[in-house]
Amino acid sequence: MARAWYAVHTISGHENKVRELLTRRATVQGAWNLDIFEILIPTEQELTTRAGKRVTRERKVFPGYILVRMNLTDDTFKLVKGTSGVTGFVQSGNRPVPLEQYEVDRIMRNLESSKEAPRVAYSKNDVIRVVEGPFADYTGKIEEVNAERERLKVLISIFGRDTPVELEFTQVEKM
Repeated sequence: MARAWYAVHTISGHENKVRELLTRRATVQGAWNLDIFEILIPTEQELTTRAGKRVTRERKVFPGYILVRMNLTDDTFKLVKGTSGVTGFVQSGNRPVPLEQYEVDRIMRNLESSKEAPRVAYSKNDVIRVVEGPFADYTGKIEEVNAERERLKVLISIFGRDTPVELEFTQVEKM
């Protein structure tokens, strides 16, 4: 059977543990590089603000899932399914369904582009709280995001009227 990528559902937050356990179990059983070739946890870089400082953090693209490139046999199915933290494969009926090649290519392209330019954590209509400056402690709704200049146009209610205010990423935090 040909190598293919399979999506494996894990307990959310245990993706790294599952990858380590599955790699160790596959190595011990002699399946690593014979039937199981690669385990991937898709993540992307994200710009956020913490305590007024700009921070780049890694965010899981598919929380609760890992991607495994393998030859699907009864043994590899049992090996993956029997790994602690794995809740199952993405499957149709009783058989796991491999990801289409175009899906894998798109995921890989997105991961590469994320490394070059981190994704901005803010988007239009997000509700934020201003943490510094003359509008500190006000809440508002993002109207526009300018990632290049790292600025936001936020609608803040002042005296009962929505007033557009331009703020820097470092002056706000998500609610």
